[in-house]
Amino acid sequence: MKKRNEARRGRSDSRDAELGVRIRALRLERGLSQTALADSLSLTFQQVQKYEKGVNRVSATRLLQIAETLNVPVMFFYGPTTRANKPDTDSVEAGLEFLTTAGAVRLLRAYSQMIPAQRAALTKLAEEIAK
Repeated sequence: MKKRNEARRGRSDSRDAELGVRIRALRLERGLSQTALADSLSLTFQQVQKYEKGVNRVSATRLLQIAETLNVPVMFFYGPTTRANKPDTDSVEAGLEFLTTAGAVRLLRAYSQMIPAQRAALTKLAEEIAK
């Protein structure tokens, strides 16, 4: 029985994958490569990849280091969009997943630099194209 519990403890689950998506999205938003984040944490980029894919669990200490490096509070990773606190997790996960696609972070940066009238026009255009 002891070995079975020990094996279970080390396995990742869907919460680890959700945490990894958040780490990746924030890293991309900050314009950091996996190597740059890994270097700041004294890790290999492969380890960062494993965290982002949810293959390896992120310890509390490591999560604190990641939060400090990315300049956010640790609670960012457990915010109101987690499964336990938000019923519509599909749309939240889709939004976070979108941030990992090519060009998404560049698009968000450009959007944030626009004046409100330009933002409104771009939003209307995007909604029309998406129909």
